[in-house]
Amino acid sequence: MRSTGYLFSEAGFRHETPHGHPECAPRIAAIQAAVERSGLTLERIALEPATHADLRRIHTEEHIETVHGTCLASAPYDDPDTYMVPGSWDAALLAAGAAIEGCRAVLAGDVDNAFSAMRPPGHHAESNRAMGFCLFNNVAIAARWLQVEAGLKRIAILDWDVHHGNGTQHSFYDDASVYYVSLHQFPHYPGTGRANERGAHNTTLNLPMAPGTPAAVWLDALRDRVVPELEAFSPDFLLLSCGFDAHALDPLGDQNLQTEDYARMTRMVKHLAGGRIVSLLEGGYHLGALGESAVAHLRALQED
Repeated sequence: MRSTGYLFSEAGFRHETPHGHPECAPRIAAIQAAVERSGLTLERIALEPATHADLRRIHTEEHIETVHGTCLASAPYDDPDTYMVPGSWDAALLAAGAAIEGCRAVLAGDVDNAFSAMRPPGHHAESNRAMGFCLFNNVAIAARWLQVEAGLKRIAILDWDVHHGNGTQHSFYDDASVYYVSLHQFPHYPGTGRANERGAHNTTLNLPMAPGTPAAVWLDALRDRVVPELEAFSPDFLLLSCGFDAHALDPLGDQNLQTEDYARMTRMVKHLAGGRIVSLLEGGYHLGALGESAVAHLRALQED
C-alpha cells in the first residue's frame, strides 16, 4: 500500500460565502466526515501559508493587493460569484501553501502522493483576477514552486473538474515545460477550453465533453488520449486539479460520472511521473457525492 498525505486546516471553514452558495464550508466538512467513516489511514501533513514570492510567480502584485484588501474589508468583488471575507485571506494562503507542502512531502519521500482538501479552489484564478470561486491559482503556484524551488523541469497538470481551468491554461499557454490537460463540459462556464486551444508548444490538451456525456467517454479519453500524451511528455511531477463536479449528482454540471469512476481515473494516471502526484480539491457541490468520490480517489491513490 502506498502512503498518501492529507492536507487540511480548520482555516478552510473561515472562508465564508453567502447562504446557498455552492462553494461553501460544508464541502470540506463532507470530505472530512467521509474520510473518518472510511477508516483510511492517511499521513497528515502540516500546512504552511504560501509566501508572497510563491504568489508572485503566478499572480501580479496588483492582484495580490486587491485580494488582500477585498478580504480585509469584506468588500464586493467584480466577479459576482466570488466572495471574500477576512478569513478568506488566511484560507487562500493556506490552500496555495497546502499544494506546495504536499509537493515538498512527496519529494522528500515522506509520502508517496498527497491530497489537499483545502478551499478556496484555484483553477479559474488568472494572473490578474479572481473568478469562479477562486482567489489564487493553487495548482499553478505549486507547478512553479516545483520548478523554481525544487528544480524540476517538466510538470504535468491534469484537470478533470467539470469546468475548464482557464486560469491554469492561461498561466502556461506559452510554456513548453508545463503540460496542461483538461477534460471538462463544453459549452459551460467559463467558456474556454475548446479542442483547438493547444498552446504555443502543443502543451495544452483540451477534451471538451458535451452535456450528458456518458462516463465511458471520459474514461476512454483519459486512457486513449491523455495517458499517451503525458507519457510522451515524461513529466517529473503530476499535479491533479481534482474536481468532483462531473459526478452525475452534481448540481453544477451535466455529466454522468459515478463515484467509482474517480477511482478508475486515478488508477489510470497514478503511474505517471513515477507516481509523484499531488491532488488538489477544485469543485464538487453535491455533498454526499463529493465525500464519497474523494474517498474513492484516496483509496485508489493508496493502492499498490
